Amino acid sequence: MLLTAQPLDPIAFELGPITVFWYGILIGLGALLGYLLVNREMKKRGLPEDMLADLLIFALPAAIIGARIYYVIFRWEQFADNPMRAFAIWEGGLAIHGALIASVITGLIFAKVKKVSFWKLADIAAPGILLGQAVGRWGNFMNQEVYGGEVSRSFLEGMMLPDFIIEQMFINGSYHHPTFLYESVWNLLGVALLLYLRRWNLRRGEMFLTYVIYYSVARLFIEGIRTDYLLIFGTLRTAQVLSIILIIGSIILIIYRRKTGLADKRYLDD
Repeated sequence: MLLTAQPLDPIAFELGPITVFWYGILIGLGALLGYLLVNREMKKRGLPEDMLADLLIFALPAAIIGARIYYVIFRWEQFADNPMRAFAIWEGGLAIHGALIASVITGLIFAKVKKVSFWKLADIAAPGILLGQAVGRWGNFMNQEVYGGEVSRSFLEGMMLPDFIIEQMFINGSYHHPTFLYESVWNLLGVALLLYLRRWNLRRGEMFLTYVIYYSVARLFIEGIRTDYLLIFGTLRTAQVLSIILIIGSIILIIYRRKTGLADKRYLDD
């Protein structure tokens, strides 16, 4: 059985010289589903119908570039001999934290230019961002990346996983934790949580900061299982360090905004 486990083909189809990878399709599908979810809510909140499309024109390219730059910086040894491979994003290697940093910077500039509250936009977008991440992780699955340490086949079967997932987790001669799946499921649960929290009419900005805390908690623990992690200072796992910073920073920001009156407005206002 071990000798016959075959990975899924990462190529979806080919059109002449053009090769379309499942990685790109699933990342795009995640972005589309996130867009549909966010756009529906933006209309409810009274924002212009074309505002989200205008934002995505800048935010999506920025997110992809930021995600790749972040990955390449912390994995430069893979690209030092052939720097042009840094542009081969279809091979995988997009770091979510890099995408989020670039997206937040883009959102801040966009909100300032459009004279709209950044926190209002961020709160509305939070569930859609998490949905996009949940779907996008299946692109990592197709590329056989974002996996954890070795486990037995019986361990995976005990999780009631379908055979196609179990066999895809057979990498380099052994089975591995499907950490992509752990994160995807956690993110989907997070989407449901954020949609539920809308009814609580949280203070402005706290929906987005709850998303940051929620995702960072999962990443802090899941990163400890993964084998394809990025390192900072040669010893610390970058995602874990950043997750701790984001959790503490978000909590401080929530307290600060409440005490200074910056969070007096609520999600359902306007």
